[in-house]
Amino acid sequence: MTTQSSTALNEQTQVSLRKPGKLAVLWSDLKRDRISWMFLAPFLILFFIFTVLPVLTSIGMSFTYYNMMEAPKFIGLSNYKLLFVDDDIFLKAVGITLKFAFITGPVGYALSFILAWLISQIPIKYRFFYTLCFYTPSITSATAMSVVWLYLFAGDRKGLLNYYAMKLGIIDEPYLFLQNINSIVPVIIIVSLWMSMGVGFLAFLAGLQNVPKDLYEAGSIDGIRFRWQQLFYITIPAVKPQLLFGGVLQIVSSLTVFDVSLQLVGLPSPLYAGHTIMTHMYDYAFIKFEMGYAAAIAVVLFAMMIGVNRVLFKWLGKD
Repeated sequence: MTTQSSTALNEQTQVSLRKPGKLAVLWSDLKRDRISWMFLAPFLILFFIFTVLPVLTSIGMSFTYYNMMEAPKFIGLSNYKLLFVDDDIFLKAVGITLKFAFITGPVGYALSFILAWLISQIPIKYRFFYTLCFYTPSITSATAMSVVWLYLFAGDRKGLLNYYAMKLGIIDEPYLFLQNINSIVPVIIIVSLWMSMGVGFLAFLAGLQNVPKDLYEAGSIDGIRFRWQQLFYITIPAVKPQLLFGGVLQIVSSLTVFDVSLQLVGLPSPLYAGHTIMTHMYDYAFIKFEMGYAAAIAVVLFAMMIGVNRVLFKWLGKD
């Protein structure tokens, strides 16, 4: 019995010795697929240099004090302690950003999909015009758009909203839309929603136009009669990859609101009522030149995006 056990143990040992390690298997796969990796190499190199390396650098810099004039000094978790314990403005910026994201994220996402679906229902010759009308604001700079919105929300009698509201007798004196702390965030949300029909909107439109017509014919045979039934039972499942892509873009844009806030209410905004995480990071990075602290803010924002995106992938990434 002991001899049989020893023989089995020796055989297992020989098999384990013959079995190549993970690095050997990886190297074998790389050599086998070397042509494919050569085609991917330019993208992977640029992605590492301009995406992965800056992220790793920011994470490392967040543990230092760096003012761009002196060499970085390692200070451990001091930046994060200051960020979450002593920096009341940052905590206020987090609250404003989350409030903004929870409104503009779902609403902008739903509007993009609904408008793309409505455009996909009209004749092809008219689609380009409507697509251009909705997509143009997203590619226009916030600086140019602020000229229009500043005129609309101006806090004097010449402001468009104040002018017509006073003319109709709704208000007796001009309302300070961009100076009142209660109206700053709603104004930023309105402008951001107006500019939210971007790449995600185009992705939805492309996906909706490529849904196979056979699916709708099969659905009509199975008893689907109404457009809303086609939308829920056929269209949405067929464009799930585009929904995931648009959701990721919407999360990133809603958490990184900056230009609209800066151009409409300035930096700092009245009583920091329009202060977002990105605005706070810009303040410390390019005005106060405290790059280590700004890097810590960037890492926190990056972690928030990763967390929300993981939830989205878990929800829409299922087959």
